[in-house]
Amino acid sequence: MRDVTVNPATTVVVVTWRGAPHVAACLDALAAQARPHRTLVVDNASDDGTAALLAAHPSRPEVLRLPRNTGYAGALAVALGKVQTPLMAWLNDDAEPAPDWLATLEDALEEAPLAAAATSLLVRPDGATQSAGVRLTADGHGADATEPAAEVFGFCGGAALLRTDALKSVHGVPAGFFCYYEDTDTAWRLRLAGWDVVAAPGARVRHAHGVSSNLGSPLFHRWNERNRLLMLLRCAPGVVAAKQLARFALLTAVLPLRPGGPAAANFRFGLRCRVLAEVALRLPATLRMRRKISRRAALGRGAVWEAWAGL
Repeated sequence: MRDVTVNPATTVVVVTWRGAPHVAACLDALAAQARPHRTLVVDNASDDGTAALLAAHPSRPEVLRLPRNTGYAGALAVALGKVQTPLMAWLNDDAEPAPDWLATLEDALEEAPLAAAATSLLVRPDGATQSAGVRLTADGHGADATEPAAEVFGFCGGAALLRTDALKSVHGVPAGFFCYYEDTDTAWRLRLAGWDVVAAPGARVRHAHGVSSNLGSPLFHRWNERNRLLMLLRCAPGVVAAKQLARFALLTAVLPLRPGGPAAANFRFGLRCRVLAEVALRLPATLRMRRKISRRAALGRGAVWEAWAGL
């Protein structure tokens, strides 16, 4: 039956796209949670029978079916407008949280009133740690931290809990990112606004990483590279963003002069040119958002960068 608990603290948002092979296991794990909650599944126009599977699932989750695939970021942005609970959890459809997952995350935020987000411990099917949070590298990449720590720069969007009002106050989820870096960008904006991000290593989630996307594919690298640059333009100190954009452009320009270079998709000249074109097309809107972020900021961009970059 649908959860009838009065006024639960959290809405768990599960984004799915062609999730028929694994979304039922995710919903089963949510139904077994020790803490009451609402479940909202955003279906990105799946065409593989996912809709029928969701309708038949015994937990009877609320389902929002979108007319087209808006990506993980786009679906979360739509869901945010529907969430009325104080807390909003993000959960991949290929993730299976332990029964005490949500309770552990809620308790972590209860114990840290200055934190706007708590990140889970995501483990691969073989038991290896995938993410204990997100760290910020010296060149502005978001990278999974694999060693648990009390505080992390950012949260892994595959399984995290956020304060709804805090998320809305920093302009929500960057829907235009489609996939990748929406979590690190959001964490960065929260930190600029003066919020903390905490880790909850007891909130364990089994995650079949990459089931819904082809990691390492040209499309993956296009989104990944583009969104990192957009994130830096939105959130990083100006000199850092300009340096990384120039570095990316310079490396792209010399690639045709270096035959036999790296074979990875993110070093393909055509792909990198497309990334630069997409960044240029989005630059006016990105700079407008940068100004909006600055108006909400309680901390300087330089202070956040110096505190977290390269750690």
